[in-house]
Amino acid sequence: MIKPDYHTIYTDILHKKFPHKVEENLYLLQKRSLSVIDILFLNDRIFGKSNNENQKYRSYQKSDILKILEYQKKNRLNDTQLANHFKLSRNTVAKWKKIFLV
Repeated sequence: MIKPDYHTIYTDILHKKFPHKVEENLYLLQKRSLSVIDILFLNDRIFGKSNNENQKYRSYQKSDILKILEYQKKNRLNDTQLANHFKLSRNTVAKWKKIFLV
């Protein structure tokens, strides 16, 4: 499966539309590979928290789901808090826990 080149995509967006935000996001773009958490964080920093378009078209790989569930454990969040943080459904979080943590 071919993954999008997020480095190129976000670098182009920053340089063309938001040149004033390049410096503050440079450390993320210098990473070797971007996880879903990095991409979501970068997207929020560039476009703001109110960008809710295409929420239902997100897809996550197993490694990304495990990182999200690890984030929940590390920060001691319940399913609702985790769902709100990553803009997911509580049912999605519960389903992931049932599949990957049992």
